[in-house]
Amino acid sequence: MDGIFIDYYDPLFGVVFFFLVIFVASFLTYSYNLYKEKNARSEYKELLGRFGIGNLDEQDYVHLYKTYNLPFDSILLLASSFVYKGDYNKSISIYLTLLEHVQDKVKKEELLELLGTTYFKGGFLKRSVEIFLKLLEFSPRNTKALKYLLLCYEKLKEWDNALDVLESLRELKCDTNEEYTYIVLQKLISDPLLTYEKKTEQVLSIYDVAPHTARIISQYLITYNKPLFWKYVIKLDILNIIDLLWYMDFNDIDFEVVKSNDLLEQIFSAKGYISYNDKATNIVDLDILALLCKENKGLRSRVDLGFEFICKSCKRIHPMYESRCPHCHSILSLGVKPKLIKRMMIEENISLQ
Repeated sequence: MDGIFIDYYDPLFGVVFFFLVIFVASFLTYSYNLYKEKNARSEYKELLGRFGIGNLDEQDYVHLYKTYNLPFDSILLLASSFVYKGDYNKSISIYLTLLEHVQDKVKKEELLELLGTTYFKGGFLKRSVEIFLKLLEFSPRNTKALKYLLLCYEKLKEWDNALDVLESLRELKCDTNEEYTYIVLQKLISDPLLTYEKKTEQVLSIYDVAPHTARIISQYLITYNKPLFWKYVIKLDILNIIDLLWYMDFNDIDFEVVKSNDLLEQIFSAKGYISYNDKATNIVDLDILALLCKENKGLRSRVDLGFEFICKSCKRIHPMYESRCPHCHSILSLGVKPKLIKRMMIEENISLQ
């Protein structure tokens, strides 16, 4: 019995038993961690697999951010892909959800900026205003926020607020001269308290010092005083309002004024309202159309003059005129370019409106 008792407490046995326990514990820990990692990877892959069909909800993004340490910039990139696809509500939900969990001040400001611009692109102008005003509380010198706030107020026709924003941009040494003239002009045109005579007098005085407003002035005069428009038309940049002239009603045209200007004559001879003259312009498509009116009326009946609008700043082409370029937001930067099109295209477009 004594021999057995001594063998049981053999030091070598104790060492072997100790290492055996360590091995079993290590093996079990490793197996558990391997199992846990395998499940985590499976869950992660499942989440990633849902990106392609856009089934992730807002909490999934937060889960990826908090649990798997997915970089903040990567989540913003994924959210911006929804903006690119036009799914503004999806990206807005992601930004709003992230705002509840992100603590870093810089990241919060970045999220507010993205949220405000997404609201703007989605047409939620009032919400965009609220977000940018909130952002400016944290970062009052944020010029991007101020410029988007200006765009929102313009679209909302809140001209006094727009002027206040311009004042802030001026203090930040931003060039706002053209924007200021445009907003003052729009405020003047929409002022219900001014008499028509006083309003017209001030509108024309603005044109004298800011000829780049010619198109706005032309639209105003065509709407409210066509005789006065024809009195001033020779002073205007006719090429930049050629589309307005092209779509004028026959009875609204002063043909005495038309005959005093070669470009006006060519425009309305191409339209078929007056006889063709031999004074060609530098507008090739217009000259071709005018010549067709004289030489081939059958072919002329199948073609017409269309217009595209090219931004002088970013060179993007747009199908409709806007006071600001939809792409780069430059003010009064769209130039008019006439082009020959099939008449059927115009008829189809009209029928779809």
